[in-house]
Amino acid sequence: MHSIRALRARASKGTMMATPAARIEHLKIALPEGADRALAVDDVSFDLVPGEILCIVGESGSGKSMSANAMMGLLPDLVRPVGGRILVGDKDILTLSDKERRDMRGRAMAMIFQEPMSALNPLMKVADQIAEVYEAHGLLTPRERKDRAVQLLTEVGIPEPEKAARAYPFQLSGGQRQRVMIAMALALEPKILIADEPTTALDVTTQAQILDLIRHLQRERDMAVMFITHDFGVVAEIADRVAVMQFGKIVEEGSVDDVLDHPQHDYTRKLIAAIPRLSADRRAAIEKAPILAVEGLNKTYHTGGSMFAKGRVVHAVNDVSFVLADGETLGIVGESGSGKSSVGRCLVRLLDPDSGVVKLGGVDMAYMKGEELRRERKRIQMIFQDPYASLNPRSRVGRILSEGPMAHGKPKDEAYQRASELLELVGLDASAIDRYPHEFSGGQRQRIGIARALALEPEVIIADEAVSALDVSIQAQVLDLLADLKARLNLALVFITHDLRVAAQVCDRIAVMQKGRIVELGPAYDIFNDPRDAYTRSLIEAIPGREKELAAMTG
Repeated sequence: MHSIRALRARASKGTMMATPAARIEHLKIALPEGADRALAVDDVSFDLVPGEILCIVGESGSGKSMSANAMMGLLPDLVRPVGGRILVGDKDILTLSDKERRDMRGRAMAMIFQEPMSALNPLMKVADQIAEVYEAHGLLTPRERKDRAVQLLTEVGIPEPEKAARAYPFQLSGGQRQRVMIAMALALEPKILIADEPTTALDVTTQAQILDLIRHLQRERDMAVMFITHDFGVVAEIADRVAVMQFGKIVEEGSVDDVLDHPQHDYTRKLIAAIPRLSADRRAAIEKAPILAVEGLNKTYHTGGSMFAKGRVVHAVNDVSFVLADGETLGIVGESGSGKSSVGRCLVRLLDPDSGVVKLGGVDMAYMKGEELRRERKRIQMIFQDPYASLNPRSRVGRILSEGPMAHGKPKDEAYQRASELLELVGLDASAIDRYPHEFSGGQRQRIGIARALALEPEVIIADEAVSALDVSIQAQVLDLLADLKARLNLALVFITHDLRVAAQVCDRIAVMQKGRIVELGPAYDIFNDPRDAYTRSLIEAIPGREKELAAMTG
């Protein structure tokens, strides 16, 4: 297998004299009136070269996705280009008609989106969605379109491509859905591929597979790839060149080795410094008594089934047992579908377990109902993955934070006073109490989610992928906040994540889950430095940028 460094050397050797597939010159994109900044993209220039992957890196709001959407003609309403050119061949995309742009879309350039479930039509079978690309351009017969769909699914590595072609998107895994998106993007063999955060929501092994696939297809087809990400591990794994964006401007650009090893701009150095290290520190064992004891927990899902077809049975949680000491952080890691989120939801009784024991402070919550469950559940609260979906968009922050305490009998005035205190505790101004969730950034919304989890003064917090959707610098701030609150309030934390770098930094012990079972459980230092299970080793080896980080540590 070729090393990443060897592939980079070979790619750059072949592209040094190549004519750019696309050239962005002094691009400016204006935001609607009343926005915080006048320009979303401010005088941005770069080339996309055949056979090369350019990674565009930056935090949310830096302008990286806006630049890509301008190339594809997909800018939101009221957002418009006000300067510069986007040249593909001899055509300036910004001057084309809608019809001319549609004709180029798919043929000359194509895009892979971040969330395939949002980008794919849930009511159309996979083959029909791929065939639609050819139909929109008047190419091939209906039979040829279906055959070509199966060929593309085979090319992107989907198992049983004929069966996948007949499936609906919801019947495929996250990684398979992303492969379908890649197949659609490749249908008309474009010379430019834009990938907008295509691996952000994926676990490490699936992420590694998608990165390998994109690199392989890019080499085979000699494409120019614009890869948008906020993950520097991904940058280290796949990039030839890197452009770092902040506030709509490119603040640094260069080869991947120059930018990662010798960053020149303060903002680049700040982003790199915020990356969680891969290694876990050796920590003293926590000797306190257990606050949570889980024994033989089971949860099985039954889906589908009819008079003529057998239903599907999934053992999401299979004989799971562990203890959580008072003041400890226990990480639960694994791929999507491993059962880790199902465990978390059983612990807070958002799911009813089929069997097993969930003892919180000696009280078994597994089968409680009604008033008894409501009384005890305030002792264990959850921070959810998506702060956009978990906060009621129609409620002001004050109501969101106070409705739990009021439901448990606290007077309204006291509950709102406590809400103000919680906002300040999580680093927000008390004036935020009168605002709606949409008025905050993603990181601020997650702070509100943390405040809500603390409102009932719990003893245990379940954090379910609580930082996976955040930029690396915002992620670092939220992790620091959780560590500070945990120490100040003497909380115990169950930290569910697919990001092993984050788990290495925040967890005292780690439980590794696969197919509903815990396959390895131990101190974080031991898990990362001496993993015993083959599955654990495969997860660690799949972490993006691991080879480069290990080389830097040893070299």
